[in-house]
Amino acid sequence: MAIIEQDTTNPGFKWIGTRPIRPDGYEKVTGKARFGADMMLPGQLEGAVLRSPHAHARIVSIDTSEAETMPGVKAIVTGADFPDLAEAGAGAADLDLAVNVIARDKVLYEGHVVAAVAADTRKQAQAAIKAIKVNYEVLPHVLTVDEAMASDAPILHPGTRTKNVEPAPEADSNVISRVVQQLGDLDAGFAAADVVVERTFTTKPVHQGYIEPHAAVADAMPNGRVHVWCSSQGHFAMRTMTATVLGCDPTRIKVTPAEIGGGFGGKLSIYLEPLAGRLSQKSGRPVRIVMNRDEVFKGTGPASGTKITVKIGATNDGKLTACQSWLGYEAGAFAGSPVGAATMTMIAPYQFENLLLEGYDVVVNKPKVAAYRAPGAPMAAFAVESVIDEIAQKIGMDPIELRLKNASVEGSQAAYGPKFPKIGYVETLEAIKNHPNYQIPLGPNQGRGVASGFWFNAGMNSSATVHLNEDGNVTVIVGSPDIGGSRASMALMAAETFGIDVARVQPLVGDTETVGFNDVTGGSRTTLATGQAVTEACEKVKVDLMARAAKTWNCDVADVEWVDGQVQKLDGSEPPLSMAKLARGWGRTGGPVSATASLNARGVGSAFSTQVCDVEVDPETGIVRVLRYLTAQDAGRAIHPSYVEGQFQGGVVQGIGWALNEEYVHTAEGTMDNPSFLDYRIPVASDLPMIDTIIVEVPNPGHPWGVRGVGEVGIVPPLAAVANAVSNATGCRLTDLPMSPMRVLDALNQKSNGGNGH
Repeated sequence: MAIIEQDTTNPGFKWIGTRPIRPDGYEKVTGKARFGADMMLPGQLEGAVLRSPHAHARIVSIDTSEAETMPGVKAIVTGADFPDLAEAGAGAADLDLAVNVIARDKVLYEGHVVAAVAADTRKQAQAAIKAIKVNYEVLPHVLTVDEAMASDAPILHPGTRTKNVEPAPEADSNVISRVVQQLGDLDAGFAAADVVVERTFTTKPVHQGYIEPHAAVADAMPNGRVHVWCSSQGHFAMRTMTATVLGCDPTRIKVTPAEIGGGFGGKLSIYLEPLAGRLSQKSGRPVRIVMNRDEVFKGTGPASGTKITVKIGATNDGKLTACQSWLGYEAGAFAGSPVGAATMTMIAPYQFENLLLEGYDVVVNKPKVAAYRAPGAPMAAFAVESVIDEIAQKIGMDPIELRLKNASVEGSQAAYGPKFPKIGYVETLEAIKNHPNYQIPLGPNQGRGVASGFWFNAGMNSSATVHLNEDGNVTVIVGSPDIGGSRASMALMAAETFGIDVARVQPLVGDTETVGFNDVTGGSRTTLATGQAVTEACEKVKVDLMARAAKTWNCDVADVEWVDGQVQKLDGSEPPLSMAKLARGWGRTGGPVSATASLNARGVGSAFSTQVCDVEVDPETGIVRVLRYLTAQDAGRAIHPSYVEGQFQGGVVQGIGWALNEEYVHTAEGTMDNPSFLDYRIPVASDLPMIDTIIVEVPNPGHPWGVRGVGEVGIVPPLAAVANAVSNATGCRLTDLPMSPMRVLDALNQKSNGGNGH
């Protein structure tokens, strides 16, 4: 690992940039940490869920009578047990949310929930589920963008008309909406090109692959309140969504966050919480529901499957002149694919004066998609970066030099509107170019691929509370679940602000009644936004303590200063007052010391990554082995470098799996054929080399510590980097992911038989 510091005015931090042991490390390694399925309450019941075996079917009838009389069964719910939000005038998003939790008149994908049972034991609940009789009228289904957009396609949601199309369509459609990014004169741009490359790419749905399955415990009170414990990336969002589906005010729901065993965007929505809540209300007992792996695959959101066409023009000296792209993104059964984010990110690393990007949000009979690290961006980058690589080959230019020639810099116009502030994309390119890995000679059947990626990152809403304890130590309470070491980051920023040892800071994640509102841990926003709230709250405590010291010394507050965790007089006439001394005297100076900061974060820093991958392809089997992998990414400022490196490496590993192995495989009936980690193969340690990292630090001027989010952009380049390496090794341009041995071998065979291997 290397850190490349681009800021020559580094003030020399004491704690930021260090690597202390994470505050929650002991609980995690000893098994004391409590995850979603670990909650056990007195009288707790176990839940089980009945799911649709069909991809698309009308529910003619549901008969629960036999199940209701079975041993141990205490409650059963179907869609009829939940409020009709349409009658209440709810918007489309809330209606989709509720129907995705539990079906009403029809099921829209295999795994769609039809009913749920609470019983004394899990075995009893599962037996009762099997006794529920559902009469289905099976309907035609669609599984891909092409199928869903066909003129004779069965319509998932009758009455839906495509938005943002002129003139307004008159026919129902599975295309929910169209998004467009446009600049300049496309025809003129292509006319100025010496080389034009156009290709179509496809990707399959892939799952985030978190190890911990979804779990929820709900305990309904006689007064109408419901206490929920769940593993999620945002318990305030879980509260709001659960209240929506149950038809109550959010403040009637209390959500306590469990530890989270992986999320990567897949735990931003509700699945079990309203079911457990309603079962608890009906039974009068706490209810726990835990998914198995089959349910996770079939009943929660993967990333979109996609079809993307990209056409790019360039001059012989490497100037990119125009880009046109058509993007079709599967939304799953309900609207909301990340196609908009795809159009925002796909060409952001490059300065294009002429472009047209058209994206379509398309519903299909698969689970509603969920976020997956930089949602929408990896698939779009796979297409664009593959075409950029092919252009470099055609004009005989080094792929990094081509990118440097067209790189976005401070002041460049982003396709989606703003001009970039200070960014570090060029620095990531130069870091890769100057690294020894980029010069290592390659052997037979080996290839090297380069790709870049972008994510805009998010700010959003955060709150934090800081308490000074009676011993002078500090408690920091945030409402952002810790999914990547954010407790350590919060402690480091608090320690740096106060000038005290990080061991004196205790960071906690509070429930929805303990701390102010926080948006989800997602969008690469937590260290930036919640860290900013922590810093502001700490500064408020410092101001308060300086005022109290001035009061103690009977002097003006302008005559005191804060130095290394204590207040001292400017003239040195009094012994300094430490935080512990000030805490012991707070009864004489105004009482306990606490501060809260709440904000909508501004000054978000965009992030770029450039990566290089070396592979070896077995020409007899088509197996691709990753030999070396190097990633350079602008972190702005690495608060805890170990966790920054971990984010870099984790994104790359998931991207390698996406490129080479992972995909949802469906039967002709629309059912998933590989809903287990035996058949859905994620990379394991033996599949991978060490992922080398370069932390580039171009501080974000909009953040007090220079932070840029790092959790997402790392997964954007790998699909293309691996594909470009395979192309370099084989002379075959693979455009369909994953590049499984069978697909690679087919391309090699086509090439040997006189084809182009594309």
